[in-house]
Formats: sequence, structure tokens, C-alpha cells
Amino acid sequence: MFPTFEVVPAVDMQDGQVVQLVGGERGTEKTYGDPVAAAKRWVDAGARTLHLVDLDGAFEGERANADAIDAVIDAVGAGVDVQLGGGIRTAEDATALLVRGVDRVILGTAAVENPDIVAEISETYPDSVLVSLDAKDGEVVVSGWTEGTGLDPAEAAQRYADLGAAGILFTDVDVEGQLEGVRTEPVAQLVESVDIPVIASGGVATVDDVLALQDAGAAAVVVGSALYEGEFTLEAAQRAVGE
Repeated sequence: MFPTFEVVPAVDMQDGQVVQLVGGERGTEKTYGDPVAAAKRWVDAGARTLHLVDLDGAFEGERANADAIDAVIDAVGAGVDVQLGGGIRTAEDATALLVRGVDRVILGTAAVENPDIVAEISETYPDSVLVSLDAKDGEVVVSGWTEGTGLDPAEAAQRYADLGAAGILFTDVDVEGQLEGVRTEPVAQLVESVDIPVIASGGVATVDDVLALQDAGAAAVVVGSALYEGEFTLEAAQRAVGE
């Protein structure tokens, strides 16, 4: 997974449409159309991995954009890795998605409520679980970024690495979707705390932000709003990081 640094386009879905939220807040979304069209656009631009999120699932606790996700998987084919989060609450949910063709499942709320689920899935499907540690004011938050857990991201990352997580997806919710730049210190702290890949997300506005996260030690960066708003192209970011 991520043998070299990657720029990973986000395809966040709500009500069957691609959206981007500001600071993880419902009601702040901006809509960008059909998920399949977005996925094809990024693959045509050279994306090797797509980051899919069922936002309705993240907020409501059960997957609500399954049809759109299935359509994206069918459209991009086996040559592109797909990682998916949002509403995956049980090992059975995760297994069904992995069988369906998802390469990596992203567990947030489920991993916080039942850490052993990480080991349970990883035992049968090694390298298939990313644990999502979304941080707001330095605290891991769950349920669509609406509930605090009291967990420190670095300490939680160590625990999930020990349970067999293939990587940590770290979202800096405080800057997510704002196009005002990244904060590299929390990412660097996570990278120092674990020996598994850390994928960074949140706040990317420029190619320099992408390079800053690469320098901080991230294995990949997920980019949403900046790409959809045309702040830079995927091709430009890939050239900058040497993809």
C-alpha cells in the first residue's frame, strides 16, 4: 500500500451526489455532480487510488449510497485501488465490501466502539483496514465528526497498529474543506508514533500543501475541495510529488 507517495482524490457522497463539507458540518456542503463522472475524471487524470466516503452512512450509522458506490467500483475497474468509509459498523459489512471489490475499508466509529473489529477483519483480509482518526481540537471525533471520544490521535494510532491496521487515515477536521492550508505538526506526530502508513486529509489548498504533508512523512494525501474547485490539477500535484 502506497509504495510511493500518492495524491488521492476524494469522492464524498451524500444523497447520491459528490459533495464537499466545510469543517465536517452538515449543511455546509457544495455539490459537484455524479460520483461516476467524478471517479472517471480522476482516473483519467492518473489517479491510482480513489477515496470514497458515504457521508450519509457516516452521519446516520448505516450505508446509504451503496448504489452509487457500486457504480463507481464497476466504472473504474480492477486497475484502480478503492478505499471506502462511512457507515461500516460491523465485520460483516466490511467483509461484504471487500468481497465486492473494495480494496480497503475505512473504520472510524466502529473501531472506536469495538477496537477488536480491526484485528477480526485483518486476520482474514490482511492489509485491508484503514482506521480513520478524525481530530477536532486535538481529540478524535466520531459519528460524522459530531461526537468527541477523549482519545489522543497518536495514542489511538499506536493501539490500532498493534491490532493489525494497515494504515491510519488522519483527517484534521478543524481545517477540512476550508481551502486555507494544512497543519503539518499533527501529521508528523502521528507518523512518529506508528510504523504503518499515515494518510493525511484536510485543508489542502495548494500544491505546496501537498508537498508539506509529503515532507511531514505522510504516505499519501487525500484531496477534495481543492481539486473540485480547480485550485490546482491532479496532474500538477502528481508532477510535484514525483508520481
